[in-house]
Amino acid sequence: MPPSIDEHTGTRIAHARKVRRLTQRELADLSHVSYSTLTKIEQGVLPASPSVIGTLARTLSVPVTELTGQPYLEELRKDQFDGLIQPIREALNVYDLGPDPDIAPRPMAELEEHADTLCALVRATNIKQAAADLPGLICEATTTAHTARSDRSWQLLASTYRTAYDVTTKLSYPDLGMVALDRMGWAAERASNPILGGIRQYLRGAAYLRAGDCRTGERLVRLGMSALEQAEMGRVRDVATGQLHLGSAVLAGRARDAGKADAHLDEARRIAERTGPAEEVHWLSFGPTNVDVHRVSVLAELGQYPEAVRTAQETTIPEGWAPSRLAHHYTEVAQALMWTGSTDAAFKNLQKARKLAPQQTRYHPTVRETYAGLESAKRRMPDTFSNYGAWLGM
Repeated sequence: MPPSIDEHTGTRIAHARKVRRLTQRELADLSHVSYSTLTKIEQGVLPASPSVIGTLARTLSVPVTELTGQPYLEELRKDQFDGLIQPIREALNVYDLGPDPDIAPRPMAELEEHADTLCALVRATNIKQAAADLPGLICEATTTAHTARSDRSWQLLASTYRTAYDVTTKLSYPDLGMVALDRMGWAAERASNPILGGIRQYLRGAAYLRAGDCRTGERLVRLGMSALEQAEMGRVRDVATGQLHLGSAVLAGRARDAGKADAHLDEARRIAERTGPAEEVHWLSFGPTNVDVHRVSVLAELGQYPEAVRTAQETTIPEGWAPSRLAHHYTEVAQALMWTGSTDAAFKNLQKARKLAPQQTRYHPTVRETYAGLESAKRRMPDTFSNYGAWLGM
C-alpha cells in the first residue's frame, strides 16, 4: 500500500489479530498461512490474495469485509450510491406482508420486461440505474405475487430478488445480498421452480467462497445440483447445470484440489459444447467462453499464475460479451500478471476493467489488493497509476 495510507488490509488483519491477543506466529500456525507471508501482508509489502483473506477471516472469526474494509463508504457517498441501499433493504423486508393496498402493479408482461431490463443493466454494469429502479419493481412484484399466487408471479418476484443480490454484492453489502438470496429461495419454492432453486444455491455457494468457507460453498452447490435434477430436461437445465459445475471448479481450486477442479471444468466444457453460447439464459453468461475464463480463475486459485496468464492469452472473447463478466476477468488476469512480476501488463488490465465497467471495478476488493501489490512492487509505473489509485480512494 502507499506509505501515506495508514489503513489497508494488512493493518486491519493486524488489528483483528491483536484484539484476539494473538501473535503473528500464533495466527500463522492457526491459519496455516506462512509466517513470512503474514508479516509481509501486515506490513503492506505483500498483497493479500482472496484465499488468504478468507482463511485469516475464518481463523479470526470476523467477516471478510472487516479485513477488506468494505463497504467503501466514502466512495459510495461520492458516487451517490449510499442512498440507494436503504430502499432496497426496505423492499426486501416486506416480502411476507401480502399485497400493498397503496400499490397498483403494472401488467405482468410489463413487470417481466422491466425485470429483464434491470438484469441487462447489471450485466452492462449500469449498477446505479438498476439500484434506483429496483425497490419499486420489487414492491410491485411482491403485491402481484401475493395477489395472483401463480407460478409466473412468484418467478417474477424471485427474479427481482436475484437482481437485488447482484446489486448489493457488487456494492459490497454481502450480508444484504444473503438476505436477498433467502428471499429468492422463498419465492422460488412458491413458484415450484427447481431451476431458480438451483441457481440460488449456486449464488449462495459463491457468497461462501468470498467469505472463505469453501466446504459450505461446495455443499450448497451440491444441493443446487440436486435441485436441478427435478427440473425438466432441456437446454435451460443444461445451462444451469453447467454453471454450477463452473462454481464447483472455482471452489475446488480455492481448496487446492486440482483434480476435482479439472473434472468440473471438463464437465462444464462438455455441456457448453451442447448448449453453445447461452449468456442470456437466466443471465448466467454460460457458454464456451465462460468455461475458458473460469479455467483462468481456477488456475489463479491454485496459485498457478503463469498458467493462468497463458490461458488468458489463448482465450478469445467474442464481441459483445457481458461487460460485467469481462471486467471481472480482466481483474483476475491483472492479479495473475502481478504475481508473475508483469506489473505494466497487470495495470493495463486494471485499466481495461475500469474502462469497461467503472461502477463495478471501483468496488471490487481484488482490484484494490492488486493495485496495492503493484504499488508495493516499487517498479516505475506510468503517471496514470497514481490517478487510478486516487479514483479508487487509495
